[in-house]
Amino acid sequence: MNLAAFFQAICGGLFAALPAYAANFIPPKGCEVYLTAQLHNCQVANYYTCSSDPAGDQWVSYADGKGAYFLSHIDSETRWIEAQSLETGEIDRLDQGASKDNASFSTLLASGRDDYDFITRNNFAQTQRFVGADTLTGESVTIDGVPLEKCSFELSEYDDQNRKLSTRSGVQYVSRKYRFFLSGPERFENASGESQSYDDSPARFDFPGDPGFSSETPEYDCEMMMTGFSPAGGRG
Repeated sequence: MNLAAFFQAICGGLFAALPAYAANFIPPKGCEVYLTAQLHNCQVANYYTCSSDPAGDQWVSYADGKGAYFLSHIDSETRWIEAQSLETGEIDRLDQGASKDNASFSTLLASGRDDYDFITRNNFAQTQRFVGADTLTGESVTIDGVPLEKCSFELSEYDDQNRKLSTRSGVQYVSRKYRFFLSGPERFENASGESQSYDDSPARFDFPGDPGFSSETPEYDCEMMMTGFSPAGGRG
């Protein structure tokens, strides 16, 4: 499950990105960037690890044409430990003890499917329940030299009264080596039946020594953002 895409959608994101922001990402003290992913729909993601975190934990900072807008923190099982919307100030944290079935990346890789049912709580006194499943499709792709596997998913969000708030489904990409999910073509529908389709698939990967490494400037589809056109109906 890609954390940023879901919270981006439920918070009314799909921001109108403008390619006017140019900078390099600087991680917090004690942390080190290991991978930069240029994504479609005028976004870029910087993945980093911190020496003070448990082994296997990692962070990712997402930026659009206006700068960084979202931080997520996952553990070695890709559980949503923490999510921060830099635009709204919302911070969501996983409540592992209250969750019936926490996500397990190891289960997904071993069996081809992982079901989950977990709880998050945020600093606005809101509780969310997420129920869904990830399933490997058996298809593999290589994007910019990085081998990935396709994973279909369906994920529903409920409030603390068990009322469904939204559903998200589609295909994502899985990296066994880096133990994370990357967005692909997805569809989001809220409780009112309004839906959005978008595709934030990766376009390029930059590693230490590459010219684009640690860049916070998105490079793909930003012209379409300016004209208001988005091929997936997302950020336009």
